Formats: sequence, structure tokens, C-alpha cells
Amino acid sequence: MRPLDSAGAAEVPEPGLRLADDAPQGAIEEPAAAEAGGTPGPGRCWLFGSSPCGLCAPQEAKKKAPCPGLGLFYTLLSAFLFSVASLFVKKVQDVHAVEISAFRCVFQMLVIIPCLIYRKTGFIGPKGQRIFLFLRGVLGSTAMILLYYAFQATSLADATVITFSSPVFTSIFACIFLKEKYSPWDALFTVFTITGVILIVRPPFLFGASAAGRGDSYSLHLKGTIAAVTHAVFAALTLVILRKMGKSVDYFLSIWYYVILGLLESIIVLFIIGEWSLPYCGLDRLFLILIGLFGLGGQVFLTKAIQIEKAGPVAIMKTMDVVFAFIFQIIFFNDVPTWWTVGGALCVIASSTGAAVRKWCQGSK
Repeated sequence: MRPLDSAGAAEVPEPGLRLADDAPQGAIEEPAAAEAGGTPGPGRCWLFGSSPCGLCAPQEAKKKAPCPGLGLFYTLLSAFLFSVASLFVKKVQDVHAVEISAFRCVFQMLVIIPCLIYRKTGFIGPKGQRIFLFLRGVLGSTAMILLYYAFQATSLADATVITFSSPVFTSIFACIFLKEKYSPWDALFTVFTITGVILIVRPPFLFGASAAGRGDSYSLHLKGTIAAVTHAVFAALTLVILRKMGKSVDYFLSIWYYVILGLLESIIVLFIIGEWSLPYCGLDRLFLILIGLFGLGGQVFLTKAIQIEKAGPVAIMKTMDVVFAFIFQIIFFNDVPTWWTVGGALCVIASSTGAAVRKWCQGSK
């Protein structure tokens, strides 16, 4: 259950966008009411009442100030958990990627339904937003299936790197559908991303048959790469839809559409391709459970990171996904990435980091 993508349940919002209202209703009235009742309001000394003294102010500051770097630590922990979940997807041998997606949706549904009941948001959503919720669910769940297929068809590092091209597609689609400005910087980041993907794929007409490693393995690698790129495109479209809806739709309701439509789509595809079957190996069943658990843990820590840290640093720290993917690929699969892959990864990471830094600086102005 991975929100490791923008199509998933825990997308990283654009820098500068607030995640929640700055203050609850009535927050402004509380100091006045406290003063009228003889109780010092926030920032007032219990001894002198009128203004904070040297004793009380530092204590209140200590209570309100978050731990420095805690949000980035949460992001790092989230990246690690997401990478472990991706590792288990790669390790599952006898389960199709679509079936893994179905199990993930069931696991996440068990968490979302109680949340929707508790928040009393309903299961359908606002009338004017239902079409966007439907599109979000279909595109997001399709991106999830493509991502799992990419993990199974190509190397863990290659698939992870290509998914980081999603911000580039987001800028393009935001320009088309949301009329946002597409600057020369965005064009430069797009060129970097395309270059990185080309270095990873190494098409024969550019690198020759020997560099590409032609054969059945390269054919499967190419299919996995196409799936990863398509995932990035669908994830970008999903993020644009989420930005279009804004705060008019509850966050958990958006996840609900993603989960329920993803489950229906997975079941239909499984019956069409005839791949529906329970895992034969007990180890695969354990991996399916761990995929859900680690994916949920990654989602929780990513959400907590976004709540206490700006989205720009979070987006940059999230590139640690790539580092963990390279490490896991070497340790667990004895597959040392080529210099072509490393160069492609550097290009894609530079593009993603540059886009995040630029939007972070724009949002801070």
C-alpha cells in the first residue's frame, strides 16, 4: 500500500500550499475570553498577567517549538519503509502485480472505512466533485498497478528512479489544465528527466545492441520501463486533479475512491487475464502482509512529515528512496547498477530536486 507515488494515498503537496487551516474557529476569541475571566491568555505571565515575563516566555517557546529536523527524519523513515515495501513487491514470485494491488486495496480499505465513519464525510462526496474523485480513483489505481508491474519487470533501482520523473509531467499538465506558468526552468528540468530515462533504458538505436543488452531480458526491461514512465504520467495527472479539487474534498474521501476503484479495477483485470489465485507459498503471503504494513507505515510518517515541515525539504529528502533502492538491489539481488543507470539516476534526481527547490523558493516569497 504505497503512497510512494503521487497517485497513492499520501501525495506530497506543492510547496506553498497549506495543508490545513491556520487556526481553528474561535482561536482569536480565546485570549479575550481568558482575560475577561481573570485568566491570563497565551503568552501572558501568571504572576503579572499583562505581558510575558522572562520565566514564562522561554517555557512556552520550548513547548511550541518542534524538534529541529523531526520532519526530515520522518521523511527519511518514510522513504525507508516505502523502499522496503517495494523490495517485498520485487521478492514476490508467484503473485501477479495486479493481484498485489488488489490485496493492498483490501488492506487499506480496512483502515479508511473507520476513518470515514468517524469523520462523518460520507462515501460519495460533494456533487460537483464526484467526476474528479472518479478520475482520481481510476488514474491513481492504474498508476499503482503499473508501478508494481514495473518493480517486477525491471530492476528495483531503475523503476524507482523513473517514478521520480513525475514532477516534470506535473508541471506540464498543470500548465495545460490549470493554466499555471511553464517557465524555462521547467523546460530544463524536463530535458534532464528525458536524458536520465534514456540513459536507463539505453535504446538500441542510440547505444547499440551490446549496450542495451538485447534479448528477452531487455524486452522485459523495456516493458517495465514503459510501465514506470506511464505510472509517472498517471501520477502527475492524479496530482493535478487533487490540486483542482483543493480543500473542497476530504483527504480520506479521496483515498476511499482510490481504494475502492482500485480494487474493482484489479478484480476485473485479474479475471480478464486469468491470473487470480491465492499465493502458493507461505512466504509470498507473508510478503503481501508486509507490503501492506510497511506501506501504511510509510504513509503515516510521510503525512506527519508534511504536517510539521515545508513540502520543499520533504520532496528533496524523499529522493532517499533512490538511495535505498540502489542499496537493496545490490544487497538482496546481487545486481550492481551500471554507470548508465547511475548517470540516469543523477539526471532524474537533479531534475526532481531542482523543481522542488524552485517551487519552495517561490512559495517562500
